[in-house]
Amino acid sequence: MTITFITGANKGLGYETARRLLESGHTVLLGARDAVRGAAAAEQLGARFVRIDVTDDASVAAAVADVEQHEGHIDVLINNAGIPGTYGSTSVADMREVLEVNVVGVVRTTEAFLPLLRRSADPVVVNVSSGMGSLAATHDPSRPESKAVFPAYTSSKAALTMLTTQYAKALPDIRINAADPGYTATDFNGNSGPQTVTEGTDAIVALATEGPGHGSGRFVERHGEIAF
Repeated sequence: MTITFITGANKGLGYETARRLLESGHTVLLGARDAVRGAAAAEQLGARFVRIDVTDDASVAAAVADVEQHEGHIDVLINNAGIPGTYGSTSVADMREVLEVNVVGVVRTTEAFLPLLRRSADPVVVNVSSGMGSLAATHDPSRPESKAVFPAYTSSKAALTMLTTQYAKALPDIRINAADPGYTATDFNGNSGPQTVTEGTDAIVALATEGPGHGSGRFVERHGEIAF
């Protein structure tokens, strides 16, 4: 049975991803920073809750130790935890806070879980990125990504997509890809996106369930691979 660990999974895309993967037969470890909300979400879904704050070394280490004690390994790591930052803000504080979660947090979590991933016959990492970090999308006036002004968030997702391609080269024994959920109705955008949360998780779920033999270092949306 495939064991999948998802960060930031107590709501939104992470929660729906957990629900769908449980439905497909995965054993899901629901990671969240807030212990009360995380435990409640896991109980509602039938997942196991593991507390993790991706900005804290000790918290991530404790999560790894918890999983090593109970499951012994993971097959799929989904780096979903992320924050949007403040609309229009170009402040150093906003940039630092967003990058610490959306980029450094992914590195911290991935590096810590590598030993458990390498015990899998088919280790997979899925980084939840965004088209808002795509140069092509943000320069296309017909796309909603071109209208948003989130300097820290968009920069973090551009960095995360590039980080994914670099990780794929640096760690050829693990399949590592990035998913673009698309403009999805979640708390991030006041539920204004035209896609449902299920549609928004299509690419994430596809990458988590596609099986051996697929490529690494790809940027994928629900309709297929896309350019950066």
